[in-house]
Amino acid sequence: MLAERPMRLQRYLARCGVSSRRAAEELIRSGRVTVGGKRAQLGESVGAGEVVCVDGSPVIPPERQRTFLLYKPAGVVTTAQDELGRPGVLQRMPPIPGLFSIGRLDRDSEGLLLLTTDGALGQRIGHPSGGHLKTYRVFTDRQPSRSELSRLQRGIELEDGWSKPTDLIWQPDGFYLSLHEGRKRQIRRSLAALDLEVVRLVRLRAGGLYLGNLEPGRYRELRGSDLEKLERGERDPEEEARLAARWDWKPPAAARRT
Repeated sequence: MLAERPMRLQRYLARCGVSSRRAAEELIRSGRVTVGGKRAQLGESVGAGEVVCVDGSPVIPPERQRTFLLYKPAGVVTTAQDELGRPGVLQRMPPIPGLFSIGRLDRDSEGLLLLTTDGALGQRIGHPSGGHLKTYRVFTDRQPSRSELSRLQRGIELEDGWSKPTDLIWQPDGFYLSLHEGRKRQIRRSLAALDLEVVRLVRLRAGGLYLGNLEPGRYRELRGSDLEKLERGERDPEEEARLAARWDWKPPAAARRT
């Protein structure tokens, strides 16, 4: 459904998939668009309930886009259908047509995962060219040495290119690591090159959104202010302080390599 707030006609046509905004302007100028039965004018707005037609055919209003932040538990896959029958993230979400995950978070990893019905948002956030920062808390089987952390900071050459974190902060039994990209199992492969094994990997941040106090398997729907934070990508020191307190965690001794 179209939002109650009026929307510029060319934007409305673009959201309905009729054309790009620029092409929509040409449609309006050429007199092919009507609003409420009257010839549309460039720059006018469309309100809820108004009927828009192009060449006499009604334009179907877009459904309200929905976006969620899920704490994906470990052991759950992000694919919609898994050939091995493993549990997937959509099984933990409300049954909303067209819902999909933005990017990937491998089965053994956990934490912040975004799901949306908005294909344009998914492209902007999920594509590497968007440059949206992602931050992880990484727990390793042993404490990395200074030289290993230095090598990781300089970059690790993988088979699909160099992996270099944007930021790296030492913590007990591991570190915080931030990346602008998210290739398949990138962090695990980088650490394997240093003979470090990941015990636990938690995504804490994507863009300007943080995992917060969500528990594994729980989700919350994002509102307009959340989406603005997501796309702006700005740091939130208060959120970071809360996460730092929450993730000062050490794995059980049995989980460490002796």
